[in-house]
Amino acid sequence: MKVKIAFTTTDRVHINAHFGWAKEIDVYEISDQGYEFVETLKFEGDLKEDGNEDKITPKLEALHDCTIVYVLAIGGSAAARLIKKNVTPVKAKSETEEIAEVLNKLVQTLKGNPPPWLRKALQQKKPNFLEELENETAV
Repeated sequence: MKVKIAFTTTDRVHINAHFGWAKEIDVYEISDQGYEFVETLKFEGDLKEDGNEDKITPKLEALHDCTIVYVLAIGGSAAARLIKKNVTPVKAKSETEEIAEVLNKLVQTLKGNPPPWLRKALQQKKPNFLEELENETAV
């Protein structure tokens, strides 16, 4: 079972972009076996204008099949709109936090016992994911 995780980034290495301002969002597929890069979503236009709710609509649509999106920062209304679409926004610890580091930690977490917030995020997308994961690790 694989899930999609997205990252707002300006350099494809660090989680260093505000959700609303991000021109690029990298998407990866992850499982307890590892991860692989899927695509870079690109967004155009004047993304720095605060209060312009329309600027996040294309991002919400593009991220519809992701389970989690890691961001440097995100506005309250954008976060609420993501959550309504069952995409969990997670703030990076800092703009130096690396995408690969987070992906490696998530793979390790999926092999073990995911924390409640991650379990909830996974259940929203894939109701059978945790059962399958538990069945695989129980064997």
